[in-house]
Amino acid sequence: MEFDPVLLADRMVPMKAQGFWRDETIETCFQRALHDCPEKTAVVAYRFRDAQPTRVSYRELDQRVDQAARGLVALGVGARDVVSFQLPNWLEFIVLSLACARIGAVANPMMPIFRQHELNFMLNFGESKVFVVPKTYRGFDYEQMARGMLPGLPHLRQLVVVEGEGADSFEALLMRDDTPPLPAGAPRLGADEVMMLMYTSGTTGEPKGVMHTSNTLFSNLFAYAERMELSSSEVILGASPMAHLTGFGYLAMLPLILKATTVLQDAWEAKKALEIVRAEGVTFSMASTTFVADMCNAVEAGDSTSPTFTKFNCAGAPIPPVLIERAHKLMGLRISSAWGMTENGAVTVTEPARAFEKSAISDGRPLPGMEVKVVGADGRTLPAGESGELYVRGCSNFAGYLKRPHLNNVDADGWFDTGDIAFIDAEGYIRISGRSKDVIIRGGENIPVVEIENLLYKHPAIASVAVVGYPDKRFGERVCAFVALKQGQSFTFEDMTAYFTELEMTKQYFPERLEVLEQMPQTPSGKLQKFKLREMAKNFGEQVAVA
Repeated sequence: MEFDPVLLADRMVPMKAQGFWRDETIETCFQRALHDCPEKTAVVAYRFRDAQPTRVSYRELDQRVDQAARGLVALGVGARDVVSFQLPNWLEFIVLSLACARIGAVANPMMPIFRQHELNFMLNFGESKVFVVPKTYRGFDYEQMARGMLPGLPHLRQLVVVEGEGADSFEALLMRDDTPPLPAGAPRLGADEVMMLMYTSGTTGEPKGVMHTSNTLFSNLFAYAERMELSSSEVILGASPMAHLTGFGYLAMLPLILKATTVLQDAWEAKKALEIVRAEGVTFSMASTTFVADMCNAVEAGDSTSPTFTKFNCAGAPIPPVLIERAHKLMGLRISSAWGMTENGAVTVTEPARAFEKSAISDGRPLPGMEVKVVGADGRTLPAGESGELYVRGCSNFAGYLKRPHLNNVDADGWFDTGDIAFIDAEGYIRISGRSKDVIIRGGENIPVVEIENLLYKHPAIASVAVVGYPDKRFGERVCAFVALKQGQSFTFEDMTAYFTELEMTKQYFPERLEVLEQMPQTPSGKLQKFKLREMAKNFGEQVAVA
């Protein structure tokens, strides 16, 4: 697999000269922690089905990483090969991420919600050499799904099943004691080589493969830790999915960089989260507002928190002011706001000292090494307070989209078009006020609108379709499909869910509401007026989720 990180060259000299790119990889940071605190607890892994968590020290984690790295080499994985893993927040997720870095392979985390439709594209597009899945998770048989996909994956060398029972189990292939040790001078990732590939939904229909190097990703993590005042004493709750950049960067990698402890929760349940907070002395976490709202509800229902749990960073959607007040009153939490993307990490963050003042009215100010600007329709930079298109540039901007440099959206001066509408206040804090790109964010999860629309267009009953978001108190947005039908055809909500089920699409992407119209709103020239559908959808009440 050949990677072309085209967005790096112009930044290398200035970013390194200014100290934002430190040329440190996760292996560098991990070895530092291993030297300084080998017996300190690195990971505590809770699983929803197990009575007790698994605890590993930095030394024990290193042993597992070494076994997995040797096992991957024995499978023929080498430098720049892609290792895909569709795992929940399990210890194996962190082990694989570190093992890839140790042998120069590229880690490709995939969300457990993905099914055949998404996975076939991603695994083939990235030419994945190894695919790691759980045998089962939350009642779904991942092993059966993955085995059924094998004939259509020509690049794949090996399927690996965590807790599998055959010769291709994680334990049999990657936790062996008889594999040769890694040779001295074995290839390891350089700080400017692609270390992570993560797919993101956008407006182009198919997922885009975001490439990050250690320098692009870690420059963000170093600055983030400073802004959020995080140290080696942190006990960090990892409940947000680690196959998202939030989970991968701030809940899996950052604790290792800090020489702190990360506590994994593999299935979200607020009551269990609070139990973990109390048992482990959790001090910090990062996730979408849904997680905070659920914990507040649990506390109001009789659960308790811990006095150590004082900092939380919310990203993915604006934070309702009432939630900030509730979280502080009920749990003593100080909620900091943030905005970012898979392409850049957390670009803007509100410091804890100003959280009460700024988190409800802004999405933070730029981290060191990052710049933002708001541009009007005529291309000029707008003054404070005026809304326009948000552009960012700097140290944590990604290395480019895999095989699709024409979609990078970066101009000659390094400015990345985020697709978001925002304004900047007099103090430099930004506020996202809309999106120019056609994406719905449901509970922190980007919904691939164009892909859903394209699939609905293929249904024989449908003449035209538009998918929009509508407001929801818990998830921020839910998904509504508006359709106009062909003459004499019918199409019900049940027909829609059955159709997507047959296509093996991720259930969390299913629209939660269907509206059948006689005709779509259009301009005189026939262009769909989607803004009118969004206005209609604003009046919809909450509806029970399909997924």
